[in-house]
Amino acid sequence: MKVEVLVATMKQSSFDLARKMNIQTDAIIINQTDSISYEYILFNDKKIRFFSFDERGVGLSRNSALMRSEGDICLMADDDMVYDHNYEKTVIEAFNANPKADVILFDVSVEDSRGVVKNKIKKSKKIGFHNYMKFGTVNIAFRRNKILKENLYFSLLFGGGAKYGSGEDTLFLTECLKKGIKIYAHPKIIAHIKYRPSSWFEGYTEKFFLDKGALFAAISPKISYLIAAQFLFRKKSIVENLGKKKVWGLLCRGIKEFSEGNQ
Repeated sequence: MKVEVLVATMKQSSFDLARKMNIQTDAIIINQTDSISYEYILFNDKKIRFFSFDERGVGLSRNSALMRSEGDICLMADDDMVYDHNYEKTVIEAFNANPKADVILFDVSVEDSRGVVKNKIKKSKKIGFHNYMKFGTVNIAFRRNKILKENLYFSLLFGGGAKYGSGEDTLFLTECLKKGIKIYAHPKIIAHIKYRPSSWFEGYTEKFFLDKGALFAAISPKISYLIAAQFLFRKKSIVENLGKKKVWGLLCRGIKEFSEGNQ
């Protein structure tokens, strides 16, 4: 079983990123920059392919990597991750132990601005529509053939560099569930992320909530307002600055804009 890491990054000039991320398997690095090129090296006896494209949008990078992938199991990655030395063994053992799993969400320890490390996955469990939205792209590992067979890709409208600032990971998992892909969470940590300022998150601004409304419409046009209401109820602390009434209006505007096709 071959494991391959699919990395989305920007403005890299060398293969040094593979060393910084402690990549121990085959990998594809999709580098968004101002030129177009391709090269590869053998790094720790593994093939690292490095593509540079003059384009923008993290969903585009993830799809570019997926289309060129060769591994049996693919791990989605951002360039701020540092993998555990034994992540390949952890991933292979988890998929071998659960042959029914098409996607496994592994834990990644994330440091916040205060230096506090947070972990999302406490125990193994099946993932469904009731508990999937808290996971990000960095948690995702999947059986490549199953994802390709179901024609699953990342949205080009959501995520860093796209019209809507985030959500390509949520939409990917949404489509997986809609197509019957079996998803499980696994508590073992495969990577660590040190805190750094986000390249897309500018705070809980009006655009943030407009984008959330659009995301909810993309997830499900039929229940988008219900999802928005639940979000407003659960995220009380982040709506305080603008106020519930204004945030609700922004969420609704985002839903309406996306639903009417005014992207």
